[in-house]
Amino acid sequence: MTEATRRKPGTPCWVSLMVHGLAATQDFYKALFGWDFVPGPQQLGPYVRALIDGKEVAGIGQLPPERRLPIAWTTYLATDDADETAEQIRMCGGTVGVGPLDAADAGRLAIAADPEGAVFGVWQAAAHHGTALLGTHGTPVWNELVTRETSSVSKFYQSVFGYEVEPVVSADFDYLTLHLDGRPVASLHGVGHALPRDRGSHWMTYFEVEDPDETAARLVDLGGHVLQAPREGSSGRLATVSDPEGAVFTIVRTTTDL
Repeated sequence: MTEATRRKPGTPCWVSLMVHGLAATQDFYKALFGWDFVPGPQQLGPYVRALIDGKEVAGIGQLPPERRLPIAWTTYLATDDADETAEQIRMCGGTVGVGPLDAADAGRLAIAADPEGAVFGVWQAAAHHGTALLGTHGTPVWNELVTRETSSVSKFYQSVFGYEVEPVVSADFDYLTLHLDGRPVASLHGVGHALPRDRGSHWMTYFEVEDPDETAARLVDLGGHVLQAPREGSSGRLATVSDPEGAVFTIVRTTTDL
């Protein structure tokens, strides 16, 4: 996939992280995923883009010292018109916390939350089209909304982004796959009372790794934490982890299309 690829509206197209210690976070992810970094737009403060083989895969920014926001990876969904999408989000019961605003000549963005409080970004591409490399160690491979139950919040995402929804038929598994043009692009996972009280509904970023067990062990050595040990899942071997500032993500070696 090339950087100039245009994403259909609703497609996850970028992930970014806002932290307090930008330099230390860069060191952590460089050691974990092999990322290099270049400066990005500075509208919201110091910000860098992570690269693999010279191609952009994610962004990391620095929070102002006085901002005590939760540290979390944010999934961005593509749009052709950030302002129109922001208005749709409001009309459908969501909230818009930041923007829409221009990120230099890269594009236009908004940060929003769905009716259950899960934060996500909206990205209208200009010079920057989002993640430019997939399928190798250290690249985003999937995005999943972890929420209490999927039935009501799925209507929000369908209304705003036009997804087709495909349920996983199971008596005890509340799981929906979001499709665009018949292609799966993201998922919604209802976990009921297992939803972490300290996090609430949230989008989870999955990063492809060559060896989840080795990566999890290296992550601990680098100051991160393993929240769910490596295990076999329906899409491959995976582990849920967090970086030293507490940003939670999943590492996975995929064996099927997520």
